[in-house]
Amino acid sequence: MKLIIPVLVILGLSATNAWSQTAKSAADLGAYSGADREKILFDGAKREGKVVWYTTLATDQNKQIAAAFEKKYPGVSVDTFRTGSSALAQRLLTEAKARRHIADAIETTPPGLMTFRDSQLLLPYTSPHLAAFPEDAKERANKILVYWTTVRESYVGLSYNKRHLAAADVPKSFDGLMRPALKDNMGIAGEDTGARSIGAMVKVKGEAWVRELRKQNMRIHMMAGSALTQLVAAGEIFASPSQFYSATNVAAKRGAPVAWMPMDLVVASAGGAAVSVNAPHPHAALLFTDFLMGPDGQKLYEDLFFGVAQKDYGFKRWYPEKGGTLAQYEEALDGWHRLMKEITRKGGG
Repeated sequence: MKLIIPVLVILGLSATNAWSQTAKSAADLGAYSGADREKILFDGAKREGKVVWYTTLATDQNKQIAAAFEKKYPGVSVDTFRTGSSALAQRLLTEAKARRHIADAIETTPPGLMTFRDSQLLLPYTSPHLAAFPEDAKERANKILVYWTTVRESYVGLSYNKRHLAAADVPKSFDGLMRPALKDNMGIAGEDTGARSIGAMVKVKGEAWVRELRKQNMRIHMMAGSALTQLVAAGEIFASPSQFYSATNVAAKRGAPVAWMPMDLVVASAGGAAVSVNAPHPHAALLFTDFLMGPDGQKLYEDLFFGVAQKDYGFKRWYPEKGGTLAQYEEALDGWHRLMKEITRKGGG
């Protein structure tokens, strides 16, 4: 028995060395779940030198994440390309068509990820942190591998101005949006954030109820939900049901008199971490994705006022893209946009 143990140890070390010394495909790396995964990925990432990260995260946020990764894994730099979700999707598709493979790691919203999946541009992967995520946060490629994992969530609910709206008039549900104090004093983002908020109302209350909101004379502002937060902070509108928890809390931290309230159903705008199937730096891409999914990355997202899928924050989340195809989601989104325009009047922006 004393002779067997050293032999097994030597065999294990030999297997590790063999893996390290033998060129492996990106698919092999993505599926590898050995205890030495981090070492193998880090060693390979140092040889590659960098990871190119395509993300929709705001610049000040993605810089903090990149800096934390570079500190943990010295010798591997993060080159970040940041743009909106539609522009990111178009760029990656254009590069793939031209066979210009630049992106390694990708972090964006489900519509773009669904497009990349359907275009066979994503590398299925596993991670030592995958088991910590609920099934709703995983887009399965098969029983053990995923195309992406939801690493951050932005929650859309009601933001209100504490100086202009009395505590008794603050809505705690969709029904509360009908309160007299809110008539002529509400705004909604005219982009997808507002439409998805309308979708949540339809899901809970039905279209007939949503049409009754016309009586409240709510203004539609053609701007992103985060920009609309500034109008709430300035008191130009008293409240908006299309506001991000993160943007509201960032404004509050800077002294704005705003607060955030979840409604009956909270729209979760998810950010998923994926790896390009044609990643020029596959070790670094997978190491970076593991970092985003791990305790360090997840804590950093929360420090930046995002939610994480593993935690219960005391409200019911809704993922509008889940449970259907991209075409079905886009059809529903068009309907919510039409309904939103029907029940609002034009505002600024």
